[in-house]
Amino acid sequence: MALTHIDDPADPRLDPFRDLKHSDQSGKGLVIAEGPLIVRRLLESRYPVRAIVGFAAKIDTFLAEEGVPELVADLPIYVVSRELLAEVAGFDMHRGLLAAADRAEPATVAEALEGAKTIAILEGVGDHENIGSIFRNAAGMEVDAILFGAACADPLYRRSVRVSMGHVLRLPFAYLDGSPTTWHHSLKPLVDDGWRLISLTPNTETLLKGALADNPEKVAFLVGSEGPGLTERAMRATQVRAKIPMAEGTDSLNLATAAAIAFYERQRAN
Repeated sequence: MALTHIDDPADPRLDPFRDLKHSDQSGKGLVIAEGPLIVRRLLESRYPVRAIVGFAAKIDTFLAEEGVPELVADLPIYVVSRELLAEVAGFDMHRGLLAAADRAEPATVAEALEGAKTIAILEGVGDHENIGSIFRNAAGMEVDAILFGAACADPLYRRSVRVSMGHVLRLPFAYLDGSPTTWHHSLKPLVDDGWRLISLTPNTETLLKGALADNPEKVAFLVGSEGPGLTERAMRATQVRAKIPMAEGTDSLNLATAAAIAFYERQRAN
């Protein structure tokens, strides 16, 4: 491995990490990982890592972890001060360790669903933190893949990667075809393949527990955006609409929380 000390904030080798607060480096074909845990998950993922940058003490500690020297053997590692990295990134990177990787070719729906029994399907989820939370919840509760319908935010955006604790780099995901008004047609092949599609919505009398009572072999939970929720056209493409029982005076939960409860009920039923 090659450790290089950099003292000039204008050094072009730092360009992948530049102005992270105000620019979307993922839109430039990059994936950015922050902190030792997520950097390691990026190194272990299918995304080709370009470089690592960090504070000397953070890099020393990271390189002392079992297996890390082998993961970074051929990578450039840039050692910088906290002040320099803050100037480059645009804010204080107190985690002290960053990695940048190129995007990999997206998985197909068939690839993402291979061997899957429980999945989530998102529609119109535009908040990066919600997407990150859903991936983290899914990874913790044996969800096998996530599919994206129309109008969802980028799951590989820096904030999504961070909130997911790097699980977006590990859990298979793919994109369903179609526009905001046509993507629901992509759900029919799933139904034909034996998936039970469950729309999570407060506007039904069917409880989530009841929708899972017969423990179907393959289950897909559909989750919509905050506020509007799933569109009617998307819900019509599913077999069941199910709600989570709520205390009097409330009618819904944050979508990542609702998804987590659905994942748990599915896990408990198996």
